[in-house]
Amino acid sequence: MAGHMHLENTSEAHPIQVFWGEMSACEHFVQIYDDNDVFMSTLEDFIARGLLAGESCVTIATAAHLGLLGQRLRARGVDVETLAADDRYIALDAEKILAQFIIQGFPDDRLFNRVILEILGRAKGPGQRKVRAFGEMVALLWAQGLHAAATQMEHLWHDLCRSEQFPLFCAYPRAGFKQDAIKSIEQICATHSKVIGS
Repeated sequence: MAGHMHLENTSEAHPIQVFWGEMSACEHFVQIYDDNDVFMSTLEDFIARGLLAGESCVTIATAAHLGLLGQRLRARGVDVETLAADDRYIALDAEKILAQFIIQGFPDDRLFNRVILEILGRAKGPGQRKVRAFGEMVALLWAQGLHAAATQMEHLWHDLCRSEQFPLFCAYPRAGFKQDAIKSIEQICATHSKVIGS
């Protein structure tokens, strides 16, 4: 694995690196961010460290964020294409995945579990590798004003994190919280086990 990437070694651990080190097997955490570059740095570190540890990484994000993440990982020395061919790095368009289980603006529990479990199965592979995942589908639903649907999906994700034993990172742009922003952010944070700074 070392031949596929390199990570900078520093004498002092960045706070977010300490956070990743303390992450449990079924952690479900969220970042509410103002700055897209700060968010992308967090996502890059989350995925790169998982790959370095020999885990498979699933990223379900917007096309723009998938593109940026791919660029950042390659610049960091990650052989994205080789890892993708082995289902060690699975990058999926959030809108396309949403379309597979959203019915009349709400997630269908059975379809959600079927779709996500199939993706997790690919990531685990025959050797049952450890998996970590990032999901941006909830943020897309929230941005569309489908708040109940986003909250329900967070609960579905949370249940899967516990049953399948994998850490999940979610992120929302703060700009998406327009009405009753403080109350809305508190509502989202309550569906997660940890909140990380933006």
